[in-house]
Amino acid sequence: MQKRIKDLHQHFESRFGPGEKDIRIFFAPGRVNLIGEHTDYNGGYVLPCALQYGTLLLIRFNNLGRIRLASLNFPFSIDIPLSDASVKRGQEWVNYPLGVIRQFRHTITEIRGMDMIYQGDIPNGAGLSSSASIEMVTAFAVNELYGLEWDMLSLIKASRKAENDFVGVNCGIMDQYAVGNGKKDHAIFLDCDKIEHQLIPLDLNGCRLVISNTNKKRALADSKYNERVSECSQAVGYLRKFLDIRNLGQVTRSEFEKYQHEIPEETIRKRAQHVISENNRVILAVMAMRQSDLLALGALMNQSHESLRYDYEVTGFELDSMVEAARQIPGVVGSRMTGAGFGGCTVSIVQQDQIAHFQNEAGEKYLKKTGLIPSFYVADVGDGVTEIKAG
Repeated sequence: MQKRIKDLHQHFESRFGPGEKDIRIFFAPGRVNLIGEHTDYNGGYVLPCALQYGTLLLIRFNNLGRIRLASLNFPFSIDIPLSDASVKRGQEWVNYPLGVIRQFRHTITEIRGMDMIYQGDIPNGAGLSSSASIEMVTAFAVNELYGLEWDMLSLIKASRKAENDFVGVNCGIMDQYAVGNGKKDHAIFLDCDKIEHQLIPLDLNGCRLVISNTNKKRALADSKYNERVSECSQAVGYLRKFLDIRNLGQVTRSEFEKYQHEIPEETIRKRAQHVISENNRVILAVMAMRQSDLLALGALMNQSHESLRYDYEVTGFELDSMVEAARQIPGVVGSRMTGAGFGGCTVSIVQQDQIAHFQNEAGEKYLKKTGLIPSFYVADVGDGVTEIKAG
């Protein structure tokens, strides 16, 4: 981390000019979701955890009346007057911090110019929430820089609103919540309807989390994500005639079994089936973790992937191939896709002494089947967004 910070300092001063004592350093992790996929925007349960991978931000005020944004991960940068800070820039990464800054404009009486440079080691577009990491590190930094004293939930909601309203992705609150409230060696059992959470100790008992990046670009993810949000809303519309509900997360399995025939469209019925069964799997996963039952947790992860594949239809050839390869290898307790789908990553629980074999064997099987070379990350579970003090 210190080498990353030192390199970023050099890039910052090269681009924006010297003044090290005025620069502040912030970090926000990425996240991986152990189970509970596409349930967050349905008011359901999720079980994410923060990673040691994440986004660094160096930031300071300038006296130029301009917002200057740059990243070591993307070539696109901006140098704009404050009056243009609310204008969306196509599909560029800068929309994430610009959207967040916009959320503060009704609180900050006088927005000042800022210099901001980002560097992340989260694989972009892999489903590990690089976008939420950028949003939350920006929100946390701006809050600290201006001394606003917003609480963490306010920062989380502002970041989500930036992605919903400014970027245009109808995400739920899970990603930003996990980035904000992560705790080392714990998963976050989050009720996305009540926006309440419990920290669940993650005892892997000689195993590690291995994230496998399919390196299949998630080109369909955003459009299909919004499509699934709409389909779930349609399911609620049908079920609301018989149940007093606001979202699918409020529907029990027994209620769904009783009323599922009232959803006339098979596709919509399958979407609801996934959300309601996945919600139940999260509850069972928390029980398994509290009992240190890794085999039960792994089985639930496997079931989750099958539901995402056949009922929610968000996996795709590459994710399915990676999961199938993983499950053939000794020492793999469970494996599933994580994130929005249509490419990106899987998460597997793998015995520590089998990790090297897993990477070699799964990599070969996946390459042979897809023609793509995967990337592997052995993940540690870390803390949430924070300021890094110099020295």
